[in-house]
Amino acid sequence: MARKTASDDPLAPVTLAVGQEDLLLDRAVGEVVAAARAADADTDVRDLTPDRLQPGTLAELTSPSLFAERKVVVVRDAQDLSADTVKDVKAYLGSPAEEITLVLLHAGGAKGKGLLDAARKAGAREVACPKMTKPADRLAFVRSEFRTAGRSASPEACQALVEAIGSDLRELASAVSQLVADVEGTIDEAVVGRYYTGRAEASSFTVADRAVEGRAAEALEALRWSLSTGVAPVLITSALAQGVRAIGKLSSARGGRPADLARELGMPPWKIDRVRQQMRGWTPDGVAVALRAVAEADAGVKGGGDDPEYTLEKAVVTIARAARSRGRG
Repeated sequence: MARKTASDDPLAPVTLAVGQEDLLLDRAVGEVVAAARAADADTDVRDLTPDRLQPGTLAELTSPSLFAERKVVVVRDAQDLSADTVKDVKAYLGSPAEEITLVLLHAGGAKGKGLLDAARKAGAREVACPKMTKPADRLAFVRSEFRTAGRSASPEACQALVEAIGSDLRELASAVSQLVADVEGTIDEAVVGRYYTGRAEASSFTVADRAVEGRAAEALEALRWSLSTGVAPVLITSALAQGVRAIGKLSSARGGRPADLARELGMPPWKIDRVRQQMRGWTPDGVAVALRAVAEADAGVKGGGDDPEYTLEKAVVTIARAARSRGRG
């Protein structure tokens, strides 16, 4: 989600949107345009790339108008402006025109840093639009989208959505919008599963969850569905490995609150609660058996076996049996 600094007024004389996340950059522009048109429906919007902003163009666009119309001037990829145009922009920053809002989109970094520094020194309203490369950042983004929409979604649902959609923020935002429009009440993991069960990450983790819960028939059904929809076998072995390792890590950890264990094991608190439920039938020997099964399956799907589907089915059954090892024998 975009983070704002300085004035939070989208009609500030200059807004500086910094980062490389296209969705957030577009939203920063959209917020300014919406505020300007709310103040004046006839606001003139000029959206320019560096090749269209030549020396003298900015002065022409921001010169006083006979009708004193409100105007929004958007400059994209400001780090790529020519040296002469940068001089024009810096001069404008020192004396911005009334009824005009300048929006500079800058990638950040070393290129064009002089303009970036000048805009900040001039007191520009800044909106941070960083590329979200970490799953935790995308998870926070999804939660924020639901909050902004005024809807409640469980932590498990947010996590499942991130796992199902992947790293594309536009797709994540679109998925949240779809769920908010279609579903009443709290959005939970089951709802996300119904909507996105065909996605690679979602279906592979469904296989793993059912297997470590000892639900062999459901795990095999999910496995066959995943393979039929084109999920790569290596994604499934990866999900199985993560599921079994989580069981092993939590079973060997000292007792404590989910928040404490989350810090110790590097898992979010909601996952601690889920794994606690999944590990009820497990023993240390069962974990060892399951880890061996995952290793064999991984080798099999990466070229060590003739039939990846059979290799995965065997691993799923072995893991499901290991999940029920407590109390047997």
